[in-house]
Parts: sequence; C-alpha cells; structure tokens
Amino acid sequence: MPDADTLPELRDIVGRIAHQIGQAATRKTLDDALLRVGLPASTAGDTKAERTDSSLAALADDRLIEAARTMLAASDGLDADRRTLQDLVWATENHPRIPKRARREIARALTGSELNDYYPRFRALLGSLFDLGGGVLWGGRDLSVGARIDRHFQFNPDWTMEEVFDAVGAIDGSSDRRFGLLVQGITSSGTVPDEDAQRRLVAQMNPPLTAAGLELRETGTADGYPVFEVVATRSRKGRPKNLIFASSRKPDLRLSDAIDNEIEILSDPAEVLVYDRPITADGVLWRDLQAWFKETHRLGSDQDAKTQLYRRLRQSLPENSPPQRLLFDLYYEIHGAAVHYLPALLPEVWLYWDPQTVKMRGPAALLQLRMDFLLLVPGGGRIVLEVDGRNHYAVERRTAQTGQQWIADPPTYARTMAGSRKLTLAGYEVHRFGAHELLDRRQGRVTLTAFFADLFHRHHVITPLSRATPS
Repeated sequence: MPDADTLPELRDIVGRIAHQIGQAATRKTLDDALLRVGLPASTAGDTKAERTDSSLAALADDRLIEAARTMLAASDGLDADRRTLQDLVWATENHPRIPKRARREIARALTGSELNDYYPRFRALLGSLFDLGGGVLWGGRDLSVGARIDRHFQFNPDWTMEEVFDAVGAIDGSSDRRFGLLVQGITSSGTVPDEDAQRRLVAQMNPPLTAAGLELRETGTADGYPVFEVVATRSRKGRPKNLIFASSRKPDLRLSDAIDNEIEILSDPAEVLVYDRPITADGVLWRDLQAWFKETHRLGSDQDAKTQLYRRLRQSLPENSPPQRLLFDLYYEIHGAAVHYLPALLPEVWLYWDPQTVKMRGPAALLQLRMDFLLLVPGGGRIVLEVDGRNHYAVERRTAQTGQQWIADPPTYARTMAGSRKLTLAGYEVHRFGAHELLDRRQGRVTLTAFFADLFHRHHVITPLSRATPS
C-alpha cells in the first residue's frame, strides 16, 4: 500500500484516468469498463462523471495500488498520467537503486553501435519508457525528442549515448525502475536479437553498475536468448529452485528426475510446504505466498488464505522456542496490513537435506539443516534470521553437586559460528538474535521494530503505510 504522502497524488491520477475511461464508455457499459480496470461498480449518480466519482469513492486505500496496476495493464499506450502512475506504483515496490553517477557512466560506456544496428527496436524501447513527443514543428521541422534522436543518432550519428539518455530524461528525470527497465531492455533479445551483441552490451554496462553494488546478471532464457536483470551484487548467484519450508521435522524427499533436479515430496502435504512458483527478482512477497496458498489449497477468499497461511506457518515453529515464535508473531504484528507488500517471513526453511540419519552421518555433518527464518528480498537478497538458544553455545550436563544444568561449551559455540560463516560465504546474509532478546514481548517489539526498519532500509524495501493487524 502507498505511504500517506503518496496516497493523494495516486488517487488523483487514478481518478483522472477513471474519468477518461468513463467518458469513452456509454452509460450502459460504464460499470463494465470500470470493473475491467480494477474499480468498483458505480453506486450512485445520474451522469457518467457522477457515477465514476461514486466508484472512486468506494475504492479503499488498500485496493488503490491493485487498481492502478490493473489500469496500467489495460492501457494500450502511456500518456503523461499513465507514466506518472507507473512511477507511483513502482515507488511502492522494491527495485534496485541506480545512482545518477552510475547512470551517466553507463551511458558513457555504451558505444551505441549495437543499438544503431537495431535502431527501430531501440527506438521502440525508448518510446515504451519515455515521452518522445511528436508533431512539435518549427518552420516545418519536427523538433520532438524522438525526431531529434532519429536525426542525431541514426541518420546523422553525431550524438553519443549519453546525449540520447539526457534527451529522454533517463539520467536525471526517471525513476530507478524506469532506468532499470531501460538497461534491461537494451540487453534484451526484443531490442538486440543477437546473443553476442547482447553480451557485449552487458560487458559495457556492468563495470559502472558493479561500482554501484549492482550487476546485469543472466537469470534465464527467453526464446533461446539470454535474459539479463539488474540485481544487487551482494545477492547469491542464481535464483532459488526449490523452497521447502514450514516443516518441523525432516521431510521425506526423493529426486524424481536427477538430471533436471526435480524433487518429489513424499511426506504428508500437511507436514511440509513447497513453494513451486518461479521466484522473480522481487523475491517472495507475502502477497505472492498468499496467492499461491489460496490456489493450491483451493480456498474461496483472500481472507481465508491469509488466516490459514499465517496459522500454518506458525504451527511449524517449535513449541519449545517461545523466542522464535515471538519473532514470527512480531514481524507480522509490527507491519500489520502492510506485510501484504513485504517479503514473507518463511519459517523452518530447509537448506541442507541428507537421506541418511544423524546416526549414520554423525551430528556434526547435519548441522544447519534448517534456517529458523528466511526472507527472499528484491534484488536477489537472501536474509537468514536465527534465534540462538542455549543449544547454540552450551551443553546440558548432570553433576552430583548441581544436578542437570547448561554449561557453556566452546566447541558448540564454534560449530554455530562455523555454520554462520558458511552461510555468509554462500551468499546469505545472516542475522543472529540471542533468545534472551526475545523473552519479553514489549522489549522484543522495540528491538525488532528497529531491526526491520534498518534491514529494509539497507535492502531498499519500502514499508507501506500500515493500517491494520493481520489475522
């Protein structure tokens, strides 16, 4: 959901577009036209304008972004209002920040030869992202941005890519998402249907991106060509392929196709969850998880999906770890309804899996089997949260003098830290909480509120305005 400062502008633009749609419809087709773009049917009014206003008044703030997305998806073109609407929607999402210096250095690094070879495609990419104008005449000459780029980049190539970027406002006037789409579009087969040329463009742009903590990373293929996306360099290479979580005990697995790395879950479906949707550069947000859960469990409403999913995840947490349960509860309590747009806090995520038993392998071989919690954040980041109880640094022993007690054990602590280092070196960002920090609910809330605010700021995760607490 947008923050309080964005809401008025967002509602104003949605309203203007809604009235455009309303004026283009007939009185009979007005409600259908409004519904197609995610707005409620009208509830009152005689004129089309009055009926459109009644529809907008019935649109709740927490449905505004979804309506805006639907409007954009239904648009054939992007006028000034729709471009502004795009930027407002993107501002509520999580996209890598690309500083202006990196943008200018990317423009300077591009030779432009590959893009000149495929100029009509490059011109179409620019037109899909920026206002190139048209029909701006002076003395019979077209002075629009598009016409100037045609003259100075294609027909009489005396413009550098930096001048092209400046002309469309890519460096100083565009959002991070819009610039990111430009960079990704330049390397796409839709613009440059030549793999060697795609890779040359990536090689030109990656040095300035790397200096900004980003890179164009190959993340898949489309129609036989590589696909590149802008991601944070601190993120682990590649995308998650299997996400097995919410299991309080070791699941029964087998490789149904070892060549394609296809895993079959033999355990009772009630004992383990397997998220089988493609994980995009946005990571896994609660809304993604909820939509998947609703579909796979054939639930009738979003509210049922939200409630049952939350309970299912919480049930997987160990009963003998109140601090771990408190962290889970407070994550969703702190963020309230805004969590719908935030990374889902996934509990009991399986990292290592071995078909053999502890008895066969030995306890040291099976350390760090599961993560307490995992957040898959935009840009490819994988954040692990661990709640360390006594078993992470002590052993339980009985003595004649003191009976049963926990005793600090350096080897146990060393194994915990070794596992943490291994995760970090593998590309995970690990944050450990002492269980003592999460014994008191009030203090735990203070600690976690500050922690998640700092964590999301570090990863450029925007926390929307919270309005309610989830069930």
